[in-house]
Formats: sequence, C-alpha cells, structure tokens
Amino acid sequence: MVSHLIPAVQLEEIVNCLKDNLQLKKIYQDILYQKIIRQKSAEMNLIVTSEEIQIEADKIRREKQLEKAADTLAWLNEQMITADEWESGIRDNLLRQKLAKTLFAQDVDNFFNQNKLNFEQVLLYQIVVPYEKLALEIFYQIEEEEMSFYQAAHLYDIDEKRRYQCGYEGKLYRFNIKPDLASVIFSAKTKEVILPVKTNQEYHILMVEEFIPAELTSEVYDEIINNMFDEWLASELNYLLHDSEQPIPTTDP
Repeated sequence: MVSHLIPAVQLEEIVNCLKDNLQLKKIYQDILYQKIIRQKSAEMNLIVTSEEIQIEADKIRREKQLEKAADTLAWLNEQMITADEWESGIRDNLLRQKLAKTLFAQDVDNFFNQNKLNFEQVLLYQIVVPYEKLALEIFYQIEEEEMSFYQAAHLYDIDEKRRYQCGYEGKLYRFNIKPDLASVIFSAKTKEVILPVKTNQEYHILMVEEFIPAELTSEVYDEIINNMFDEWLASELNYLLHDSEQPIPTTDP
C-alpha cells in the first residue's frame, strides 16, 4: 500500500543503502533470529491465534490513537506496508514473546533472587561538573546552605536536561549505575549530599531522594525474560553460523 507519489525503489538500491549505512549485518542477523524463533516454536507446537493478533492490533491502535479504520489505513500507508504485512509482524512479535516465556519463565524467580541486589533502585539527583575545584566549591556552598542542591544543579551541571530538571537523574536500577558510583550511592543516607566522586574526567555531587527495595514487578519480570531470551538467541545464532560455516556477509548477500 505504497503511495503512487513515492518513486519506485529497486531491491539492489535497498541493499546498497543498508551497506552504506552499515546496517546490512543487523538486518541479516534479525532475519536469522526470526528463522530460529519460528523453527523452535514449531518444534514446541507454539502458535499465535487470530484472537491474540486482534487484541494486540487493537492495543496498538489505541496507543497510536487510530480511532477509525481510515486512520489505521492511512497509518499503514505511511509505514509503506499492507494490513496483511502488519498482521504478520504482530504475529512474529507475539510468537517471540510466547517462546521466550515458554523457555525461561520457570527461571525468572531464581535469577531474581540470586541477583536481587542489582534490582534495588534509587531516586537520584546529581550535579556533574568538569573540575574538582568547582565540584568542591559547589559542595561546600550547599553544605553551608549558601545555595540549595537544586539551585546549584540548575546553575552548574554540564548537562542541559539535568540543569532544567535541577539535577533530577531519575529512578535507576543499581545495575544501570557505574560500580564506583553505585557503591557510594547505596551506602549513603537519603537527602545526604555526597562529597564529589570522580569518574573519568567528571566530578559527581550526588543526593539520594529515596531508596526503593528490589521487587519482582511485571517490568522487571519482562526485562529478565527478554535478557535471557536475547542471550539464548545469540547463542543459537552462533551455533547456526558455525555449524553451517556461513559467515555474516560483508559484501553482496
């Protein structure tokens, strides 16, 4: 369902564009991943029903505010795909989710319990500056209540977004924080302004708003499942390429 106003593009041009932008290897891998998923799902008799596809399609329409059939058709036209192609993509995505849960759902609780520390969260504020002297001056001004942490962040932080947010970094998992910073952050007290910590060529002045205990939420559950599945896929792909002696192409496919 491609608009007649869009010039025709040849397959060779698409392949050359992917090569020029160093994207061909990723596309090749994604295709093989999908083959692996379909083959393994067939072995395990996993299927995606029409009802499941419809539910997911309705969910996507709500998210994109495609209230009318005409809105959906217009959106599909913009994506340069047909309704059947969209349905096929939904089926593949749902099959991936179903296979991931079938293979690894029984391992999630054990993995979470063994790595519970990494799933602790912190609501963090920080000020990052490039010089130690400046970091210490800011720290002591805050300590002496000459300015608040939030005022200092708004004035001095090197990151524009964080300046606008007065140092607000967000809710972070321990595993998303550099180890040298994590050890300092998770041993601090709430609302305590931490003495500047150096990482690379930057200095961090940190303040914890809240510590959030590790909990196996649906978000964490999905993240663990997806990570396990991604590792399994990579392993299966390596085996497939080694077994068939097919290197990932760097020239013509």
